[in-house]
Amino acid sequence: MKKRQVVIKQRKNSYTTTSSSSNVRYVECQKNHAANIGGYAVDGCREFMASGGEGTDDALTCAACGCHRNFHRREVETEVVCEYSPPNANN
Repeated sequence: MKKRQVVIKQRKNSYTTTSSSSNVRYVECQKNHAANIGGYAVDGCREFMASGGEGTDDALTCAACGCHRNFHRREVETEVVCEYSPPNANN
């Protein structure tokens, strides 16, 4: 099987438009509440709900379990859209 190398170069007069958007969700809490005694126990919190408004310290604390947002598993949904319009033949 032959290997191929593909090189994509972007010109100043690019005819492609690329945009991407991503949504971030924080789902189940994974904090081990029994780590200090050598065990493993999670609290069962299924989704992060901010305790306060955005921009406050409480926005990083879960209203359901009281844990910091970093203990919740992060899910990122990314969508990339690439549109191509061929150059005008009259140029």
